[in-house]
Amino acid sequence: MKIQKVTHQSHLPSNNKSKLVLRRTRKRFNPRIFIERTIETTAIVSLLLTGFSGVGAMACWGLEIIEINANPNIIISGWEQQKSICLGAMLVSFSAFLGTSLVGASLSIQRDKF
Repeated sequence: MKIQKVTHQSHLPSNNKSKLVLRRTRKRFNPRIFIERTIETTAIVSLLLTGFSGVGAMACWGLEIIEINANPNIIISGWEQQKSICLGAMLVSFSAFLGTSLVGASLSIQRDKF
């Protein structure tokens, strides 16, 4: 990040002749750092969502088996649809992770100029 230094001079009381210099730093917006942090955050969130969706799919799969074993007359189970939703969310979030990793890697290769 580029830092712009601003100096202000103020005089101390008249009995002390030295000058006091105050420096304030002002951070400037850097789009490259913003993009890198956005990519990193997206990758982490997509990995977490993949894990939670996988756990949800396994739970629905277990409940589906329990429901089928409890009453064999039921052909279509409500848990099968929930399991499919969790597996779909898992697939989408894992592909988002792979996509953000690919974009991050290509930006880092472009910055290193291989």
